Amino acid sequence: MSTGEDRAMNWVKENVQAFLPGTQIRGIAVGNEILGGSDMELWEVLLPAAKNIFGAVYRLGLKEIVQVSSPHSEAVFANSYPPSACIFKPDVVPFMKPLLQLFSQIGSPFYINAYPFLAYKNDPQHIDINYALFKDNRGIYDAKTKLHYDNMFEAQVDAAYSALEKAGFNKMEVIVSETGWASRGDPDEAGATVKNARTYNRHLRKRLIKKKGTPLRPKIPVRAYVFALFNENSKPGPTSERNFGLFKPDGSIAYDIGFTGLVPSSAPPLSFKDIAAQGWLRWSYSLLFMACSVVLQQGLGL
Repeated sequence: MSTGEDRAMNWVKENVQAFLPGTQIRGIAVGNEILGGSDMELWEVLLPAAKNIFGAVYRLGLKEIVQVSSPHSEAVFANSYPPSACIFKPDVVPFMKPLLQLFSQIGSPFYINAYPFLAYKNDPQHIDINYALFKDNRGIYDAKTKLHYDNMFEAQVDAAYSALEKAGFNKMEVIVSETGWASRGDPDEAGATVKNARTYNRHLRKRLIKKKGTPLRPKIPVRAYVFALFNENSKPGPTSERNFGLFKPDGSIAYDIGFTGLVPSSAPPLSFKDIAAQGWLRWSYSLLFMACSVVLQQGLGL
């Protein structure tokens, strides 16, 4: 994809254009959490792949419909506490800045995967779980900006804004491409319970409905995608990584945050065509973006 404009064009035609306008495709994620990861070869090809994908989108007249960007993990930051101290890692900067220049030119936002759950799981002795779950707590005070944060989610978003500002991209919007809380985990995965998952996503939903900004960017409403729509029962790795879904693999609800199940647990599974026909995927998209966070890294041939 990074070396062939024709390949990028064919991919966009077959996987994006062919499904418009029947399917509401908001954007293309070129890779997922590439920078800061362990595969340096992917670091090298991320920018040219993004350029070729956008070039195809532009030539097909889709740039006003479909954004092109690349979601990042917290691994791109050298530090994120307090939010005002956040900067990109020195080894990431040579790859990140040209990517940000491209996205700035084409009007794409900065996508960050923000997980208070992961921060709490890694340091439960020093992080107040109420701060991570949007519940009442003392919060933190950022002495440099003189701003107070009563939840970690907003602090993580503003940390990204601080890093962008220091890199020279203070006008770029930050959108949370993934956030959520695991409803089950291994014994060493603190906080992974149904109660905490329900609490986090209920409060997140209420927070997004308000369409308010963060302490650092009060005029820019926060937008976020929930990870994930379904539990991934066949995914390898820790138990928590398989249990971020709002729904179980059979379509029944994993826990209640105000949505109804797609199908009773005892019923045979339905295809996505059946689900769409019955309107079950038409919940409040204007209130809360929901996504399975489909990663196009493999499909793009990065």
